[in-house]
Amino acid sequence: MTILSTIGRIATELGAARSRYLTERAINSLPAEVQKDIGWPVSSKMVAPGVGSWAGAK
Repeated sequence: MTILSTIGRIATELGAARSRYLTERAINSLPAEVQKDIGWPVSSKMVAPGVGSWAGAK
């Protein structure tokens, strides 16, 4: 692997992680009733910080 391909891969992973974070934040800002209707499992307020974070999770 070249250094540029490694940087590109890392940038892609960071972009995907940011997208997941923003999506989770948007869904968690919805009322609990709407979250339940769309099948969102648990509000982030009920999960310990760092659980399910993008670092190492795929």
